[in-house]
Amino acid sequence: MIRPLEVSAVRLTQQQIDQYREHGYLVVEQLFSQSEVDDLVAALHRDAADPGPHRVLEDDGRLRAIYASHQRSPLFADLVRSPRLLDPVRQLLTDDVYVYQFKINAKPAFGGGKWAWHQDYIAWKIADNLPSPALVNVGFFIDDVTEFNGPLIFVPGSHRYGQFREDRAGNAASEQHLDPDDIALKPAQMTALVGEHGMVSPKAKAGSVVFFHPEIVHGSAPNMSPFPRRLLIATYNDVANEPRPFGEPRPEYVVGRDTTPLRPAGAELEQVSA
Repeated sequence: MIRPLEVSAVRLTQQQIDQYREHGYLVVEQLFSQSEVDDLVAALHRDAADPGPHRVLEDDGRLRAIYASHQRSPLFADLVRSPRLLDPVRQLLTDDVYVYQFKINAKPAFGGGKWAWHQDYIAWKIADNLPSPALVNVGFFIDDVTEFNGPLIFVPGSHRYGQFREDRAGNAASEQHLDPDDIALKPAQMTALVGEHGMVSPKAKAGSVVFFHPEIVHGSAPNMSPFPRRLLIATYNDVANEPRPFGEPRPEYVVGRDTTPLRPAGAELEQVSA
């Protein structure tokens, strides 16, 4: 049975746009309904059941991250074209964007690992020779995010300083997946940044969204709680900002190669019931 879900669009106010420009992030609470979130969770479970290199596991074998679900699941493919995501992204970036990367960080209960302090753009510049940080990250809260289950932590305004490093750790575990530990900021850098700008940690209900700049410094602590903290991150790139890899490009599930400009879906988020 195909069931159409709620269809709507979002247009950011100038105040919201100014907040994003100044602080490097913007939270829009409960942009999607709980029923829509439930459908996405079911689609995630189906996608995560298939093994492959697109999955990254914790040391105990539980899922740490999964890439490119939008290439395998019609529901996630519709999500990245949802006017509720795409219209604000186009306001913040440009009219012509595509999905550069899509991943879900599945921080499980009782031990989902930390993510070190880092800037996303540094990874893409090193691994993909991406010309500029002309991108917008969209973090979709699949679960309620609280102070207990390893929320994202931002250093507001840190995106205005440019890149804090130009290289990666010499002992990086993978050429395809740059872990934040590979590009982490140094303690002295973090101490100075936090001393000047402080830290913020957006908490909100499932279905909320945080738009954040690819150069904002961020990380997260381990999840010690009994509750998961699954965060979907869709990264949109300006079509004029294609990567220019020096050698063989990273796999398509890591870095999207279809640079056709996205247009908002007409009837978004339809689901075929399991």
